Amino acid sequence: MNRQEHKRIIISGGGTGGHVFPAISIANALRRIDHDIELLFVGAEGKLEMEKVPAAGFRIVGLPVAGINRKKILSNIQVFFRLIASLRIARRTLKEFRPHAAVGVGGYASGPVLRQAGRMNIPFLIQEQNSYAGVTNRLLAKKAAVICVAYEGMEKYFPAEKIILTGNPVRQNFDDLKAKKEEALKFFGLSAGLPVILVLGGSLGAGTINRCLSENLDVLRNSECQWLWQTGRYYYDDVRKLVPEQGGKISVHSFIDRMDLAFAAASVIISRAGAGTISELCLVGKPVILVPSPNVAEDHQTKNAMALAAKDAAIVVPDSEAGKLLVTEALNLVSDDGRRSTLSGNIRKMAERDADVRIAREVIKLTE
Repeated sequence: MNRQEHKRIIISGGGTGGHVFPAISIANALRRIDHDIELLFVGAEGKLEMEKVPAAGFRIVGLPVAGINRKKILSNIQVFFRLIASLRIARRTLKEFRPHAAVGVGGYASGPVLRQAGRMNIPFLIQEQNSYAGVTNRLLAKKAAVICVAYEGMEKYFPAEKIILTGNPVRQNFDDLKAKKEEALKFFGLSAGLPVILVLGGSLGAGTINRCLSENLDVLRNSECQWLWQTGRYYYDDVRKLVPEQGGKISVHSFIDRMDLAFAAASVIISRAGAGTISELCLVGKPVILVPSPNVAEDHQTKNAMALAAKDAAIVVPDSEAGKLLVTEALNLVSDDGRRSTLSGNIRKMAERDADVRIAREVIKLTE
């Protein structure tokens, strides 16, 4: 590489917050290491990354790629043609941008980009967030130069000599949450006199969690708590019809951009158990109730959640029992100072710090 030439990195993947925010974290870490580095994202058209990546200050190219529809088999003919078009656009993008290395964080767009990068002899790194490796990453592993993982024992999916245990990158450092509490309450219009239960179903939302709260609105309103509720964009309109008022004890949001302030406001957090989310929650160090999604490969969210529960670092409510248990568990936890203190202390011990910087350094090595 010419000494005067800036390093160029392409980052691909997305689809959900669990892929998008780690990708942005890696990009920010790369910029901190080398301010002159040139970065280009490649995502899937219509997905979360097409909004969040430009908002974070990065350029992004969209691919028409889509996932396989297991319920409507015939619709996959279109998926095939979208894949062919995506491979063509990915190759053109790589030729025009001429990256020195590529990064894949999982999600629809990561496959076409890394497949073409491998064919063009562009070294690439895979970041696998879960304890169960996705199909795309397993297929790409043969040509990957480095595979960064968050869990031990990933040799069953990937070549052992390529694996580096880095932990999962998260959006930011959450060490100053106490100092932000007053700002957080004011930002969300919440009272300093009542505890706050933060409810997160992921960037797209969680049907079970949203349904559970919707069916217990009277309990929520009559409780001695405030509810900061991120519904996800798929469920927001339905929930807003049920909770039309602004202010009061229930604060409803489609998506929370200032997650640092949401965490600062929270006394207790209810969440799904995606790997990236859990990595953030460990850094946040607040008492957590996890409701693992059953609609994921190999039920990996339950495995993620039980790893915390085994160390008394979280309470786990199965998705099938959330309707009758979740709200009660949350209210019981809010009123139990000792239990909250124990959970907070134990989840903090599981925090992995600076994963984004560790991954970024591995990416820089590939450019050299």
